[in-house]
Amino acid sequence: MNNFVLTRPTGLADCTAAAAQPGASFIAGGTTVLDLWKLGAYPTTQLVDLNGLNLRGIRAGPDALRLGALERMNAVGEHAGVATYYPVISQALLLSASPQIRNMGTMGGNLLQRPRSLTYRNPDPHRHDGPSRFDAIFGVTPHSRAPHPSDLAVALLALDASLRIVGPGRAAGERTLKISEFYRVPSDSLKFDSLQPGELITAVEARVPFARHSAYVKIRDRASYQFAVVSAAVVLDLDGSTIREARIAAGGVGTIPWRFPAAEAALAGRPATPESFRAAVAVMDRDAVTHPHNAFKVDLLRRTTVRALQQVVAQENAGPTSAHT
Repeated sequence: MNNFVLTRPTGLADCTAAAAQPGASFIAGGTTVLDLWKLGAYPTTQLVDLNGLNLRGIRAGPDALRLGALERMNAVGEHAGVATYYPVISQALLLSASPQIRNMGTMGGNLLQRPRSLTYRNPDPHRHDGPSRFDAIFGVTPHSRAPHPSDLAVALLALDASLRIVGPGRAAGERTLKISEFYRVPSDSLKFDSLQPGELITAVEARVPFARHSAYVKIRDRASYQFAVVSAAVVLDLDGSTIREARIAAGGVGTIPWRFPAAEAALAGRPATPESFRAAVAVMDRDAVTHPHNAFKVDLLRRTTVRALQQVVAQENAGPTSAHT
């Protein structure tokens, strides 16, 4: 058995300083860290418990969203303001994992979960999965083709959201990083985020006044507790039936959450119709790398994105989004 020390700092500075030490790492809900530790894929000598920190709070209005990094997935997904003004976030969270895990999993932890592959979840870093139908088709490198697992990250990418990050030491201070800059495709280090030792996500922020015109559609092998084969998060700025601006991101298809600027540009100025949607998604296979097992994802991605776009239009035609209570 691999022993570790559990420390519980109550101040942010002490917390980041402790986590910057060799062999130390953070723990919050524990739904990922303890799982990896039991597999032997997360060697650690010290776990720094975050739950004593004041990193909670949900502020969701028509002009801005701010989520504390320690807020639980269910709490955010069921929040009335999030469901009303940021339905893509609410839908992505409530389609994630299981109710039990959503009651424990945090915003920050969800964004940092590792892909479900031997490469990331085995003590031997040289082991690799064979070709699979689950493999990513974008951002594939010789080091990994495992898709990124977070539904929340896909929704945040479509919102062009930012992360507030604090580091150890007075000089480090706090920095803001776009979610599009936070993830990086797999390298030989198998590190897919931009955090430095001891750095901690403190909050998630977004400012999208038209985010209520958004939706998240997830295609998976069973109805619950399953990762996406393909998912699509879309956000539309609508002027009547005309699309002023579109944002499209997808999960299950990239080694990191993946955005599609060419398809977004193809929708700008077009009517919000199925014909416009189908024409725009036709360009989504640019840079796709497929093999016989996962080539089906190209067409499934297009269909899923069209479905998400149609869901936004249907929500708009139905009136204000129904809020969870």
